[in-house]
Amino acid sequence: MAVPMVCYLVLSAALFSIGIFAFLIKRNIITIFMSIELMLNGVNLAFVAFANHWHQVSGQIFVFFVMVVAAAEAAVGLAIIISLFRSRNTLNVDQINLMKL
Repeated sequence: MAVPMVCYLVLSAALFSIGIFAFLIKRNIITIFMSIELMLNGVNLAFVAFANHWHQVSGQIFVFFVMVVAAAEAAVGLAIIISLFRSRNTLNVDQINLMKL
């Protein structure tokens, strides 16, 4: 009994939509960062679903590279977030002004 591809695509679209909604609504830089990761996971799920449906490995290889880039982005992004918090003492996007000292 296999799960139809439509279920995977609906879940992928739901993850991506929740990520976009959180990115647009939230003001905390950590939640914005997490919503970007959620959007990447939604896209990765769609790539894996299509690769499985068409019996191709190229979609899964592309997902591997996206995950590597996401891991590097997470490391750099968290370092930037920690640096911003240490210098500004806030994680609210509206209160961070990089032009002021």
